[in-house]
Amino acid sequence: MKSFVAAVAFAVVAAVGVAMVLNAIQEPSSVAFTTSGARVGDPGHNLIGPS
Repeated sequence: MKSFVAAVAFAVVAAVGVAMVLNAIQEPSSVAFTTSGARVGDPGHNLIGPS
């Protein structure tokens, strides 16, 4: 039982750590995919639907 609790605790700590690292290095798509050949407009507009 102790090893199961330790494994669950490690999984929680690892998940929180990875989430913090990903939040630090991720960029919005409007920034990440903006190149001289891409035409990325305001990310607030819906480019797919009728409105």
